[in-house]
Amino acid sequence: MDQKKIDRINELAHKSKAEGLTEAEKAEQTALRNEYRQAVVGNLAAQLNNTYIMTPDGKKRKVGHGHKN
Repeated sequence: MDQKKIDRINELAHKSKAEGLTEAEKAEQTALRNEYRQAVVGNLAAQLNNTYIMTPDGKKRKVGHGHKN
């Protein structure tokens, strides 16, 4: 997600608190927030897919999406 969209999310949040949003702005805010959430989850999943845990016996165990302990 680019910085312009993040700035727009913040702008709509401030406007919502100050004076309220139109229905179109509410829909835009919801869509942008959903896009932001998806980006965060995607980044976290990518980070977890590149994370390893070193076990006491010296083996590396990959931590990733859907991994069970």
